[in-house]
Amino acid sequence: MDFSETAERISQKVTSHGHAVEKTAIETKLRRLVEEFGVPLAEAERTVTNEMAREFSISGLQSGGPGEAKTLDALVPGEWVTVECKVVALTAPPSPSISQTGIAADQTAAVRFVVWSRANAPALKEGNWYRFESAVVDQYRGSVNLKVHSGTTIKEVPGKGTIKPVLSPIAALRPGIASVRGKVVQEWEATHDRILQSGLIADETGSVRFVTWKEEGRERLNPGTVYTVFYATVDEFNGRLSLTLNTATVVPEEGDIEVSRGDASFEGAFVHLAPGSGLIKRCPVEGCNRVLSRQNYCPVHEIQPNFQYDLRIKGWLDNGEETREVLIPRAGTESLVGMTLEQARELAENTPLGMDEVFLRFRDALLGRYLSCSGREIDGRLLVSGCTRLRFQPERLADLLNRAGGSA
Repeated sequence: MDFSETAERISQKVTSHGHAVEKTAIETKLRRLVEEFGVPLAEAERTVTNEMAREFSISGLQSGGPGEAKTLDALVPGEWVTVECKVVALTAPPSPSISQTGIAADQTAAVRFVVWSRANAPALKEGNWYRFESAVVDQYRGSVNLKVHSGTTIKEVPGKGTIKPVLSPIAALRPGIASVRGKVVQEWEATHDRILQSGLIADETGSVRFVTWKEEGRERLNPGTVYTVFYATVDEFNGRLSLTLNTATVVPEEGDIEVSRGDASFEGAFVHLAPGSGLIKRCPVEGCNRVLSRQNYCPVHEIQPNFQYDLRIKGWLDNGEETREVLIPRAGTESLVGMTLEQARELAENTPLGMDEVFLRFRDALLGRYLSCSGREIDGRLLVSGCTRLRFQPERLADLLNRAGGSA
């Protein structure tokens, strides 16, 4: 009987708590218990592990043995556990030191897992059930992870029935793995060449940023479409949640849902109209909708002569104490500037300045005007769903002038 694997598991548990221990000594203890006293290997592992815990005064090291499996919803960072779960997704490893990454689930929860290359573990297959003995539970960015190392034993086991993921309201999301049903309400311009798509997905309770990284087989989502997203990764960064879809199964749904319009609001003077405002051109490829350059170039689909026109306002409001970036779509833009999409298009096609003429008309209509805008606030930007003009407020003019003078 080979005792080295079991001895390695116990050794790693002890050394992870900062204590040096000889693996050969552990192996000797195991061999004696099994060969001289007829103790089953699982019981011998439990006995030696508990002995090490007492010797080094390590709390929490005592082991119930590999025979006692825990459900995924009961995992606690710092534990060494045995679990039985289904691999529901595999993703590209981020570094050579990792052989496999993905999502594992049982009937209670889902967690991310990492298999280290040095573990020499068998290749896991998506859709199969496995028993992980002596895996390590840790925490990354607020979510529980399962780590497979050289002391972990992996065995394929018969399926434990159908797993039905529980859909979470977007407002209730927490770091970890989650399934949601929502509508794509915004698509954003990519800020990194590795991003396939990013934007905003919302349901009746709230909204959250989503991102899909470029990866073989990954497809873009269509704005305005409802999707059920199973096993997405929820990360927290700088106090904001983000939904990563590379681990997820995404299913388009029929029909529509009434999404939350957001509860953020801001009032102030419109002090800056940013480039990219006014009459813009969008890529006509289904599911893209990116803003084109002046040469009708889409960063994904290249030259698009059959572009589609749109209107929007990008700018800044200032209330004398703070500023807020706002992004106003076509409906709100037409109402604020008193110009329809068709009128803007005719103006651009029949004046020497073209689309720049529309931008200048927008600037004249907006600069210095007091506005009240409401919508969703994401990463410091207000995505406006409603906007109205306010009457002139002399007391705010003094605040703005004082602020301008203080920054000169």
